[in-house]
Amino acid sequence: MTVKEYNKSVDLYSDNIFRFLLKSMNDNDEAKDIVQDCYEKLWLKIDSVPFSKVKSYLFSSAYHTMIDLLRKRKNHDKYIEFRQDDIFSYESYSDLNEILHELLLQLPDTQRSLILMRDYEAYSYKEIAEMTGLSVSQVKINIFRGRTFLKEKIGKVENLV
Repeated sequence: MTVKEYNKSVDLYSDNIFRFLLKSMNDNDEAKDIVQDCYEKLWLKIDSVPFSKVKSYLFSSAYHTMIDLLRKRKNHDKYIEFRQDDIFSYESYSDLNEILHELLLQLPDTQRSLILMRDYEAYSYKEIAEMTGLSVSQVKINIFRGRTFLKEKIGKVENLV
């Protein structure tokens, strides 16, 4: 890969990686740091990563770095238990986006990341499998389980509006 192609990859993919990380982690500074780390890793491997594989390399690197960071954080942070009443504390409250965000945070890290890649970033199952190192079957299973959890918690959309 050339320096020009490297710069093009920054223009093409950095915003998408940042949005994915921000949605997954809900921490602006850490998302920026991970994006920067991914591009640093890419720069160190500029001769061995072809431009055709840059997108997959960057998202895979970002995903694995995020998972590592979240695992470290879990070991140090105390868990906060959420009750269903805490999320739906206002009877007339209907900000579906905020409710979905709270529910996404309750999902396991892998399921949350996969759902965000599929539903927010619109990647195919195959692309997600390449980025995460999981098989296509594992990706589909995790997305199905995550969506099932969300459906059970939300119930009917009419209940939220």
